[in-house]
Amino acid sequence: MGTFSIWHWLIVLLIVVMVFGTKKLKNMGSDLGGAVKGFKDGMKDGSSPDGDAAAPAPGQVANKPTLDKTTIDVEARQKS
Repeated sequence: MGTFSIWHWLIVLLIVVMVFGTKKLKNMGSDLGGAVKGFKDGMKDGSSPDGDAAAPAPGQVANKPTLDKTTIDVEARQKS
């Protein structure tokens, strides 16, 4: 009872496919792969000696200081 057999995993896989559908699982897999690839690229960029001057990876926003007066910087605090 400590380990699951292949039949248990096949039944779990069948239930997951029935609940989510193959299209949603495919999209989830591609999103996860893209996230892993972005993470690896980010780690690679961070380890380079000229990492500050490098352009941000696709999908990332560069941190540029702005003097926009319409943005309000606040600190979130928990209720006590």
